[in-house]
Amino acid sequence: MPTPEFRTISITLVDQIAEVRLNRPDKSNAMNEAMWQEIRQAFEWVDAAPEARVAILSGEGKNFCAGIDLAMLASIQQQIAHPDGARSRETLRRLILDLQDCLSCIERCRKPVLAAIQGTCVGGALDLVTCCDMRYAAPDAIFSIKEIDLGMVADVGTLQRLPRLIGDGIARELAYTGRNVDANEAEKIGLINFKSGTISALTAEVRNVAKTIACKSPLAIRGIKEVMNYSRDRSVADGLNYVAGWNAAMLLSSDLGEAIAAQREKRSPLFGD
Repeated sequence: MPTPEFRTISITLVDQIAEVRLNRPDKSNAMNEAMWQEIRQAFEWVDAAPEARVAILSGEGKNFCAGIDLAMLASIQQQIAHPDGARSRETLRRLILDLQDCLSCIERCRKPVLAAIQGTCVGGALDLVTCCDMRYAAPDAIFSIKEIDLGMVADVGTLQRLPRLIGDGIARELAYTGRNVDANEAEKIGLINFKSGTISALTAEVRNVAKTIACKSPLAIRGIKEVMNYSRDRSVADGLNYVAGWNAAMLLSSDLGEAIAAQREKRSPLFGD
């Protein structure tokens, strides 16, 4: 599949690794209306493209993302204007649900998504990276739940996903205070998988992780993400039952045969997309 072209995002596909890069560096990659929609379109493409086995989400310039574009936030009143207050609030609810979906598409994407984060990652950007499978940061990365400083409740995923990553108490502290978390603390509390030694090394180190994933069975990788996402929100018993059904359908694949043959022949396996 040809890589799509967007106004606020760039996509490249090399060696089965798709890189989705936020591309408004002059605005610190703040998420305007077009970017929200293009994030969803980009990861729908990653999901559908057989040749894309794993994705890296990154940001152009010195900052990963400064969150929602304040101009977009200021325009919401006009977007939802209606003589009937109830209908106006219904429109706002639908808008919020759509923005949630623009980010949830990363979880729905069958391929693993690795976030490479440098500089600012605040507000809506934190919502964005909590949807990813893993997060990696440069030494200058700064994270915060900024919505409290705008007098609002974060509403596109951080309050639901972050406690499952770092624990309820720390997540509440960050949500209530809006304080900054640097890369060292982010690594300590489990928000990121690891902190890169330098900013320049971040992309290479994350790409090495992505290369390892891209060499594995794509069918099994997609299954792992599906099962882990399902199990996260349910009981252990439900998760075990689900994976039993999954493997009853998917276990006896050509990838299993190839993996066994490769081990027997002491070579690297070659999997189809």
